[in-house]
Amino acid sequence: MVWDFSAFGAQTALLSETCTMTYQELGARSGQIAAPVPPRSLVFLLARNSPAAIAGYVGFLQRGAVPVMLDAALDAELLAALWRAYRPRYAWLPEERAAAFAEGSEVLRQTGYVLLDLQEESIPLHEDLALLMTTSGSTGSPKLVRQSYGNLKSNIDSIIDYLRIGVSERAITNLPMHYVYGLSVLNTHLAAGASVVVTERTLFDRAFWKLVRERGVTSLAGVPYTYAMLKRLHFFRMDLPALHTLTQAGGKLDPELHAEFAEFAAREGKSFVVMYGAAEATARMGYLPAADAVRKTGAMGIAIPGGRFELVDEAGREITETDTVGELVYYGANVTMGYATSGADLALGDTRGGRYETGDLAKRDADGCYTVVGRKHRFLKLFGKRTNLQEVEHILRRHFGDIDVACAGTDDHLHVFVTDGALAAEIVPFLSGKLGVHRSAFAVKCIAAIPKNPSGKTVYRELEQYYDV
Repeated sequence: MVWDFSAFGAQTALLSETCTMTYQELGARSGQIAAPVPPRSLVFLLARNSPAAIAGYVGFLQRGAVPVMLDAALDAELLAALWRAYRPRYAWLPEERAAAFAEGSEVLRQTGYVLLDLQEESIPLHEDLALLMTTSGSTGSPKLVRQSYGNLKSNIDSIIDYLRIGVSERAITNLPMHYVYGLSVLNTHLAAGASVVVTERTLFDRAFWKLVRERGVTSLAGVPYTYAMLKRLHFFRMDLPALHTLTQAGGKLDPELHAEFAEFAAREGKSFVVMYGAAEATARMGYLPAADAVRKTGAMGIAIPGGRFELVDEAGREITETDTVGELVYYGANVTMGYATSGADLALGDTRGGRYETGDLAKRDADGCYTVVGRKHRFLKLFGKRTNLQEVEHILRRHFGDIDVACAGTDDHLHVFVTDGALAAEIVPFLSGKLGVHRSAFAVKCIAAIPKNPSGKTVYRELEQYYDV
């Protein structure tokens, strides 16, 4: 059991534009959905931000079934490939996606969702396995992260602790629930007896902000793209009296944007909390306390309660000096069991032992506060000069303003992608001068849109098709 709703009974759990659901009602509805599913069954859950999807998720976890969290809009071909790799026994999905599993027989239907028995043989699942999350929500990669019941409990308890989530808190589903950040918002609020406003509306919809005001949303979670869009939407001028906490994860925020939101929060008496995490660590690994948001602009912060960071050099030796860059390694009970690439892997136990090499490069200051400076594999050698692609994107946004830009490439060939064709001619001479590298190392291409996954992260792999164009 992941949650104990018995203490929250008549308190509000979920709200939408049209209905309100108490914890007692959520428990009853989730139990009804999961009742036909035997414990230790594998379930594909095609998630959208709806009460039915949430009720199914809650029910399966409480019953001991193991959901695989997938995007309800996942391409049919990619979904079929995942089905072949894992052979789930059941699927809980929107009615309009039922055709993807034509061999399945309907078990029940509820508010736009249908439970299908896919007539597959049950496969062995490790007794600790609770949940499976994708490593790339939009590409349909068969690589899944195996999360245990202990992982979930550890991370939920830790996040509730450092964010001080209590029964009076109210979040909103502006992030997808098949994404670890969006799911962690749901998990923590349900565990604390708080409430969640459920909507599929986006930040660009006026009805979204009407919901935030009328439903008294107290916290808003976002990835870097979210905060870039909030600035464009003149968020600082909005009247949102109940909103007192802003959290950010899903990638490093540009220091300038970090500073603007930190200073806004300080002026308005709100909390701005930058966080750091990964599916491989259930959700969160680090956070920057709100009190340090202005003073430590650009920093990621400290390890969550119960966790620990260390830095290691290229030989794997621990770095004890301050302001020295190394790979960030995390230790904690929330480090997940490992990966799976097929159904056969779901019987495996813990292969990580509570240690996770993040692949991020970071440094630690004299206060013990960490700053991520880039990805281990997001560097290029440009004529022998090591170049941080994340920093190049930051330099371009700082110089040209609030632009959509992504940098990728191979050694000696840095490709810059923008959506504003008028900038193309200016970027190469600017970067050549700024980085001290001959202009032949750079290529600029204007594309219609920078590819993003549903959580707003740039999908750099999709840019490779333009390298030789």
